[in-house]
Amino acid sequence: MVSPTSAHACGIDFGTSNSTVGWLRPQQATLLPLEDGKSTLPSVVFFNAEEDSVRFGRAGLQDYLDGYEGRLMRSLKSLLGSSLIDGVTEVQGRSIRFRDLLTQFIATLKERAEAHGGRPFDQAVFGRPVHFVDDDTDADRLAEATLGDIARAVGFKELSFQYEPIAAAFHYETGLAREEVVLVADIGGGTSDFSIVRLSPDRAHAADRWSDVLANDGIHIGGTDFDKQLSLAEVMPLLGHRSQLKNGREMPSSIYFNLATWHTINFAYTRQVWAEQQRLHLDAIAPERLDRLLALIRDRAGHWLAHQVEEVKIALSNQETAQLSLERFSPGEQKLLTRSQFDLAALVLVEKIEGAVARLLPEAGVSASDIDTVFFTGGSSGIPLLRRRISSLLPQARVVEGDLFGSIGAGLAVDAARRYGMGR
Repeated sequence: MVSPTSAHACGIDFGTSNSTVGWLRPQQATLLPLEDGKSTLPSVVFFNAEEDSVRFGRAGLQDYLDGYEGRLMRSLKSLLGSSLIDGVTEVQGRSIRFRDLLTQFIATLKERAEAHGGRPFDQAVFGRPVHFVDDDTDADRLAEATLGDIARAVGFKELSFQYEPIAAAFHYETGLAREEVVLVADIGGGTSDFSIVRLSPDRAHAADRWSDVLANDGIHIGGTDFDKQLSLAEVMPLLGHRSQLKNGREMPSSIYFNLATWHTINFAYTRQVWAEQQRLHLDAIAPERLDRLLALIRDRAGHWLAHQVEEVKIALSNQETAQLSLERFSPGEQKLLTRSQFDLAALVLVEKIEGAVARLLPEAGVSASDIDTVFFTGGSSGIPLLRRRISSLLPQARVVEGDLFGSIGAGLAVDAARRYGMGR
């Protein structure tokens, strides 16, 4: 039975890598279970050609990793604000609009949240990055409008948006005993977003909180970009990236960039690409590297390799070395990767993110010593080099780690209750 003091609306964190739905209820977990009792649903769609089915989340990823024939789509949020959103892709012999793929996934989030909540959700607060698109306000507005159109198409009658780091701040605020000035560092799968916010138990009751938000900024760099840099630096050379041809030229790089980027991997599987790579194989000085590339294309193992790179990235955030498997297209082969290699590959991204944080302080009108706490959230905020560089900008602030995958969804639920009220 729905409690009479439950919130009318839910909060939806549609993430690049993982998604959550939060709903504020007394004495119950804020995040609703979305898959196998877990509160996160990986933002994955797999079209299983063998069973003629569509699978979402971990189930879809597992089907792909188990070797079922089909089409895997991931990092769907990255399509918002890009020209690809109005394009089409071929799935099981038919054309599907990318916009419709996002619609299917958002509809699934809504259906699963309603099933576990035991009630329909007609109102919602959606999280959004500070910038869907860097340095392009028109594209940014279009991205939000597109997400709003999709949300209404799946049945949300009333919706609003909140910056993701502000939502994380509201979640952090629920545990505060005194006032703090907090830098929220939300490093997600697709973007890095930052807010400086004044928080306190008393301020939490205010209907309008914008006077407490001192500054927001963000940059379109996230976990998938760290995957890409690690892949290009240490993995793609095993497949011929930057190797020489007999005419003295370097191997064309476009296929390697496509294979290192989640939402463009399928571009490597066209007949034209296959023919071109076979021709280049004849001219390669190191044809054994192109052997791996051709095997990967033949076996459509690009997403599998990207998943291996992601797993190694995660491992290197907690340990000094990790083994990368190439088993699926190069049987018996592995490559040892080290934390220092990852740090070197990630350095250019870390410096850009560090610069965004440094610019935020004067925009907020505060100095480093005014920041009481740095609150880290988002799955990629655990990257050691990134965390060290951000923390070094604010040496007097204490460092707090939130729920890396749940703080935003929980905070959006708090904001949804504030905006749309409590009750049946």
